[in-house]
Amino acid sequence: MTTPRELDGSSAGGQFLRTALALSVLENDPVRLEHVRGDRSTPGLRHQHLAVLETMAELCDADVSGGELGSETVEFDPGLEAGTDPAGRQRLEGGSYAVDIGTAGSATLLCNALLPLATVLESPLSVTVTGGTDVAWSPPLDYLRYVTLPLLRRFGVEAACEVDRRGFYPDGGGTATLRLAPSSLEPIVLTERGPLEGLRLYTTESESLADRDVAYRQAEGALERLNPEPDLELTKRCETTVESPSPGSALVLCVDHGTGVAGFSALGERGKPAERVGEDAADAANRFLEGAAPVDRHMADQLLVFLALAGGRVRIPAVTDHVETRCALLEAFGVDVGLEREAEATVVSVASSLDGGQ
Repeated sequence: MTTPRELDGSSAGGQFLRTALALSVLENDPVRLEHVRGDRSTPGLRHQHLAVLETMAELCDADVSGGELGSETVEFDPGLEAGTDPAGRQRLEGGSYAVDIGTAGSATLLCNALLPLATVLESPLSVTVTGGTDVAWSPPLDYLRYVTLPLLRRFGVEAACEVDRRGFYPDGGGTATLRLAPSSLEPIVLTERGPLEGLRLYTTESESLADRDVAYRQAEGALERLNPEPDLELTKRCETTVESPSPGSALVLCVDHGTGVAGFSALGERGKPAERVGEDAADAANRFLEGAAPVDRHMADQLLVFLALAGGRVRIPAVTDHVETRCALLEAFGVDVGLEREAEATVVSVASSLDGGQ
């Protein structure tokens, strides 16, 4: 048995676990993670982290130890078999799976963890996730559907997401299905923002909030707060009322430009005016429009694993804690990550080092 790669999560959160598991599958390398979510007030595996671990293990029939709630040490050995291509690369079988997080834990973060696996799939994969689709500390479902996936498709990731039901905090109960097909990545080059092409707005309310026009008011708050941009026109405005076990709302703004898309989101909260939800997303969009980066600050760290797989350069607006954590984790897997700091942005460059199990 190969000696597990030792990884320390004492200064990281759940993203460290999710990324480490994805890298373990991509490289077909066993890992031992200690101090899981060590910088959180309640360290160890919570329901949503355990769901990611169990899903990854089921997909590749991995050997796992420490797979229980509260565990702060996890060992994961994917043990993939050689694939059928001439090079004998390890490949991941597809199929259909269902995952119930059991709480309002983030369904979108689980989907994000699975996205890089499209590059090692032998056949299509479908994963239906039940949990929170629009909850705090994670991208809302419409960010995944209208920002993350369209951007990744530009570089070869064949992925789609279908929503059956929205789930807000605290009951969750939302259901979405992620569909992945075997994919080949192209180098990711996003260093310049192209001409502005339009603004899309997606605003969602649960049925219990419809009589207060929450979705409409969120949209109005966002549009009134956006700084005037002569080249930025509203090309789509989508207001949706949905069934959900818990009351809730979300808003996502998408800025389309010549080389990609950037997204900005906010969630409704008890006692927070709907207009303020829209204003929060618009404030983030205004900061982006004042800068030079082609991607938003949340997409910056999501792209790093794909950069490590395909190589490339991306100009990001800021080196966030999540960017630093992922860069350090990639370096632990032997990836050389370069950061060129500029006045208003940072260019991340990666020479393709991950080989997807070759």
